[in-house]
Amino acid sequence: MDHLTKINSVEEYAQAIKQKACVMFSATWCPDCTYTKMYIADVVEKNPEFTFYLVDRDELLDLCIELGILGIPSFITYEDGKETGRFVSKLRKTQEEVQHFLDSVK
Repeated sequence: MDHLTKINSVEEYAQAIKQKACVMFSATWCPDCTYTKMYIADVVEKNPEFTFYLVDRDELLDLCIELGILGIPSFITYEDGKETGRFVSKLRKTQEEVQHFLDSVK
């Protein structure tokens, strides 16, 4: 996903969450994750206070298990290394639902 910075290691994840960040957990085989490609650029543009990241669940499975990411796509927001919100489920997420989640944690 072009508008998200991919996280490739636990170290990169630890660095990314030190700022106001939104991390999307996804997988290449996930059709509901692919659906987010239709609108993620708009979400990023409308929420410049966040830096947006992408974690491929299959590449960082241990991290996802530790974080309780069982369903994808899922979103977790952070600030100063602390989780500020989570939108985690196995259901497809619409642009409106993702925006509502981000509005609730701003």
